[in-house]
Amino acid sequence: MKNKVFLQGRSKNTITQTEKNDSIKRQPIEILAPAGGFDSVIAAAHSGADAVYIGAKSFSARASAHNFDEEELKECVRYCHRRGIKVHLALNTLIFDDEMRQALELVKTAARADIDALIIQDLGLVSLIKKTVPELPLHASTQLSVHTPYGAKALYEMGFERVVLSRELSLDEIREIREACPEAELEVFVHGALCMCVSGQCYFSAMLGGRSANRGMCAQTCRLPMRYKGNDHALSLKDNGSLNYLRELEEIGIESAKIEGRMKRPEYVAAAVSAAKEARDLGFVTERSGERLRSVFSRTGFTDGYLRGKLGRDMFGYRQKSDVVSADSKLLKDIRAGYKDEYKSVEVSFDFVAHTGEKMRLKATDGIHTAEVESENIVEKAVNVPLTEERAAANLGKTGNTPFKIKNIRYDISSDASAPASAINALRREALEQLGAEREICHNYTINDIDISDALSGGEKISDKKIAVVQSLELVSGLGDMDTVFVDIYGLEDSDRLRSLIGSGHNIGVEAPRVTFGTEKEVFERLKALRTLGVTELRANNIASVYMGKLLGYRVHAGFGMNIANSYTLMWAKNYGIESAELSCELDIKRIERLYKSIPVGIMRYGNMPLMITRNTPAGAELSCKNDGYLQDRKDEKFIIRRREGYCEIYNCVPVLMPQKDYKLGGEVFTIFNFTVENSVEKMKKTMRKLRENLDFERMTHGLYIRGVK
Repeated sequence: MKNKVFLQGRSKNTITQTEKNDSIKRQPIEILAPAGGFDSVIAAAHSGADAVYIGAKSFSARASAHNFDEEELKECVRYCHRRGIKVHLALNTLIFDDEMRQALELVKTAARADIDALIIQDLGLVSLIKKTVPELPLHASTQLSVHTPYGAKALYEMGFERVVLSRELSLDEIREIREACPEAELEVFVHGALCMCVSGQCYFSAMLGGRSANRGMCAQTCRLPMRYKGNDHALSLKDNGSLNYLRELEEIGIESAKIEGRMKRPEYVAAAVSAAKEARDLGFVTERSGERLRSVFSRTGFTDGYLRGKLGRDMFGYRQKSDVVSADSKLLKDIRAGYKDEYKSVEVSFDFVAHTGEKMRLKATDGIHTAEVESENIVEKAVNVPLTEERAAANLGKTGNTPFKIKNIRYDISSDASAPASAINALRREALEQLGAEREICHNYTINDIDISDALSGGEKISDKKIAVVQSLELVSGLGDMDTVFVDIYGLEDSDRLRSLIGSGHNIGVEAPRVTFGTEKEVFERLKALRTLGVTELRANNIASVYMGKLLGYRVHAGFGMNIANSYTLMWAKNYGIESAELSCELDIKRIERLYKSIPVGIMRYGNMPLMITRNTPAGAELSCKNDGYLQDRKDEKFIIRRREGYCEIYNCVPVLMPQKDYKLGGEVFTIFNFTVENSVEKMKKTMRKLRENLDFERMTHGLYIRGVK
């Protein structure tokens, strides 16, 4: 596996998490706060956050937040570093080819600003970052949909220092990832909005209105009225309220507790950070802080259903009038009053020297940085009352509205020295200001200029190859001539039929589940068994499945869930050993034409597009595997619901059909028929006849092939 990593390998000096824990006392879990603007940065800092994550004006998964331009970014980092607060920049969207240079320039800007880490979704961009700023720490965004041990392992081996886990995990599942991958830092969401869909796998907003959730433009379709089983908001989850689990997460070994909310007001940030500090320090959130959190923002309360592993109806709620009016002006004013002053987070030690006939000297240190200053005038001999340690302490101990607190002071004062309080105060202010300035730059990254076109090589073209994706072996007979048929892993249980089909010349591959919450070990064993039966091709929709496939010797093909949207991610896939890739469904035809195709690529000619993949079911209702039902929107469109092993998929109400008049990619792409909702051979044959003869479908959509996404 390690000879195929697409990033630089781990440093030889890298120590494992276990070795860290053996050598030093585990640090308290980091409280990571959201900040959509500088007001929220101040609110987070004054409330005691250990780190903040922000977005730039472009390539942020919260494009509607204020976000930071170049000067604001520099100011934010300086401000935070003075206070011992780390700053992570979310550059966590899919990037198109014509945007890649701009994205890399943003990376350089962030490095010059001395950012502490980048949060990344696009794997093609990551490979360029490693060449441009090799020392810059990278965090794998939750948009990469990582929720299993193999997923975390894969990203760590690629060079990601930290993995931001999916929100849908239980404590036991988080513990399993921690134990299986002790080297990587892990980050867990503990408060804020919950998307119904697994992050990185939602296409509802894009398909309905062209606003891509993978590009920071989500229209929050899940908050709209959607009916199912008597619930009119069947996709709207309550907000995550899991702060009371901070101690347990800390004991598991989670490095960072993340608060969602870059689009929310500073008062929300302050309330959430203060409550998180209580949970970390006391082991629980006080009733007063809990009530403030509910009042400043909630959707009829909070849920901890995912962490507890308790899914169902109780997790659902939507924002009602009573939730909105609870955040009144008195409450907001009260919260602001609570963070108007600096949070004393930086301990400082002083060395104070006052010798008669010499200038006063003061050295300030935080244990790493040091500032030394001296007075303008010399110390005079006392006429009446000499300077004492007690009198000096009264002035040196005042840190005012700064983030500094005095840990200890060492004195060296002549017995007959005299110095005015104003001079000592001025010396203290100057020393702390210099110390703060020393703290602003932490990294001094090396920044290389690269030609991004050099990252592309070995372009390929492919003839009109045809691939089908079906749910069971029984449907293979309805397909006609296909180069490869990928069958859902749970539709391959009939070993005799599988051997018979392979023996008769059918190239049968296996499609791994799009998510494997709590089932990764079982899926691995199934894939292992299928290899012994002669299956050699694997369709993988997440990085964990790719990793497992490579371990087991499969020829791995990336599915649409890998969100491959640019030439650089295709190049990553080639270097990682992926044989071919289905392109992101969010690419339009013109972008597909312009791609540099370093491996064979395919696009879906036909299929009901999966719009969401969810761990909980719509409205938390029980679903039957035989007849899963429909979700209805305000226009009474019916979206198909299918129950899978441990998760649920919601499909578009009509199939996507590639527009034939624009299908001029001649030999550059192969064709994929995605039969995700067809459940009979007869229906399959009928559909295939229409496709072969270019007959009209009663209802269909061209998806995003023509209009694209924002």
